[in-house]
Formats: sequence, structure tokens, C-alpha cells
Amino acid sequence: MKSDLRALDWNLLRTFFVIIEERSLTRAAVRLQISQPSVTAALQRLEITLGLRLIVRASRRFELTRHGELLYGECAQIFRGVSRIGEKLSGAERDITGALRILAVTDVRYAPFDQALREVHLRYPSITVQIDTVSSPQAVRAISRQIAPLAICLLTQPIAGLTCEHLEREEFGVFCGTPHPFFAKEGCAVEHLRGESFVSFSCYNEGGALEPMLALGVGSGFGGRISGSSAHLPEVLRMVQAGIGIGILPVASVRRELDAGLLWCISPEGVQLGADLYLVTNPAMSLELAEVSFLSILREMIRADRLEP
Repeated sequence: MKSDLRALDWNLLRTFFVIIEERSLTRAAVRLQISQPSVTAALQRLEITLGLRLIVRASRRFELTRHGELLYGECAQIFRGVSRIGEKLSGAERDITGALRILAVTDVRYAPFDQALREVHLRYPSITVQIDTVSSPQAVRAISRQIAPLAICLLTQPIAGLTCEHLEREEFGVFCGTPHPFFAKEGCAVEHLRGESFVSFSCYNEGGALEPMLALGVGSGFGGRISGSSAHLPEVLRMVQAGIGIGILPVASVRRELDAGLLWCISPEGVQLGADLYLVTNPAMSLELAEVSFLSILREMIRADRLEP
């Protein structure tokens, strides 16, 4: 039996969209400035109206169903279109307004990106910027579905159908904390690391193994025992330092801890570990003026960085 959507309350779609953006009913209520019971009731009304389950919720679980993912993608395009109406009707020529949403892997260290953020604010102070930390597989899915305009993430190779611009090669290493038996030991080989408890980034659990994992042999026992995981580098670093397990970390991001003697590098000799950082966009996506402007500035900063000796 098909649902009659002619009487669908668009406020329900807005509430659903914010719930998914915030990944929390509580945070959605704060953003919408309504009570949490009202948010819950709106979600229930939308599911009843559509006759579909959209979100699976439990104490430690928040997942979109297949129908929920499809609806979220459609809502993203609807509200992006609505946000463009004011921009197009205002006729503003001197200043650019609008929201700029950027997806990025945790703790991105890339100077042209920071310079572009600074420059876009100087040129167009009315643009509001939102940076969401996601795993690389999540970033690719969002760009593919035209939910976000751009992402900076790690890829083993360019993705077909998307524009993937290589930014730089990032050096990674295998590290342990002071409580670990390998701390201060020299000459660790790959076979010594196999079977060790491993603190991973969430993308590894999603089937998106980082290139350093592939170099060490994902299928040969390395990283098989996962003792902790997070999508955020500071939390992965925290667990590694606590001795929960060894972990693969970007060298530039943990230099301070390494110099302070809080970490020890146990990367096997002769094994080069790294990952490629990419700017990912979708050529099929219609971009807002704020997004076009930022991408232009970012590419300007990338070119300038590459011209420096």
C-alpha cells in the first residue's frame, strides 16, 4: 500500500535531516530549539507517514536503514536548493553568503587547506563554515550521494565517477605507548607485530583499510586483534599511549608525543608506510556560490604551495 505524501509535513523532513546531521536526538533538539520528546515524536510521525523504518536506534547504535539513507540523500538536495533561494534572490554582488560544509578525516595537516579557510573568511566573512570529521569511506559515500560538496580524505586510489585531486603523500608509522612491552625496543619485524592487540581507526572496521595496513599485510595476521577503535585521531592516540594496543598513526600528527617520549616507533625496517591525501568532489553536483568560491581559493592555495621551492 503506497503512502499518500500530499499531506506530508515538510517540517518532519527538516527534523529528520537535522537528526542525521547531528547523529543524536538530543543534539538535534538543541539545534532545532525544541524539546527532545518533540524530536522523537516528529521522527515517529515521519516513519508512520511513510510506512517505513528510517533509523535503527539502541543504547550504543545509531544506523540509517536503506530507506533512511535514500531519504537523507534526497533531503540533503532539497535543503541545499532551499538555501540557494535566498542567495539567488538577494542579488548580492559584493559579498557572498551561505553555508560551506567540508568533510575531512581526523586531524588533517595540510597547509593550503588552512590557508584557504583563512582566505575565504577574509574575502567573504558572511560565509559560515562547518567541518565534519568522518572516515574516508564515509566521505566517499557522502560525496557520491551529493550530500556534501567536498571532502579531504585518504584514498588508496582515485574513485571512478568522482574528481579526486591528489594533495600529498602522508607518512605513517607503527607506534606503541610506554606501558607496552615493545616500548624502547629496537628492530621490530613484521612478524613481531602480527597477533598484537591493535588500536584502529573506524574506517578499518568499515572495510576501508588504510594503505599502511595493506603494506603490512592485512590478510597475514596484522591487525587481527582489535582492542580499541575511534574515528578521531586524538582518541586513537590516547588508547595507544595507554597501552591498549599498537597503532598506525600519521607521523606529523604525533611528533610532539614522540619527542616527549610518550610514544615509541616500532615500524619494521625497510617497510615504507604512507597514505595519499585527496580532495574529492562530485562533478555531477550543482554547487552553491560559497562552495564554488572556497574550492577556487583552495585550488589557488594548492597551486601556490606547489610552486614554492
